[in-house]
Amino acid sequence: MEDICIAREILEKEDLALVVVREGEVIYKSKDKGIKPMYIMAVEMKDKGKGASIADKVVGKGAALLCKYIGIVNVYGKLISEGGIKVLEESKIPFISDKTCSYIKNKDKTDLCPIEKMAINLDDPNLFLERLADFFKSIK
Repeated sequence: MEDICIAREILEKEDLALVVVREGEVIYKSKDKGIKPMYIMAVEMKDKGKGASIADKVVGKGAALLCKYIGIVNVYGKLISEGGIKVLEESKIPFISDKTCSYIKNKDKTDLCPIEKMAINLDDPNLFLERLADFFKSIK
């Protein structure tokens, strides 16, 4: 079975937020919501994640930039934003999604998600990762 199929199946079966599979092996999975699991992949497991496939509940532009940074080769998202789609297409990362949207909304659905807002005018994954690191430091 393809890595992306394995990741998607486990995401659904175990009700997870993120599953990363490489060469048929689950290398990372998380129930944590938001961008944090993908951030952990980028800063702690980049080498291990290179060439992997991911299944994620929500893929906004920020998550797509991190996929590019890590070297992810295939993405499944239950929901993917237009910004996420653009980054994945430009990065030549194949993807599938159940639903697409203009942008990812914040928790109370009144505005853009703060991470989507942070990524909106960025195209450089390294710069986005720096801003994300500052964001996580500021909320500690």
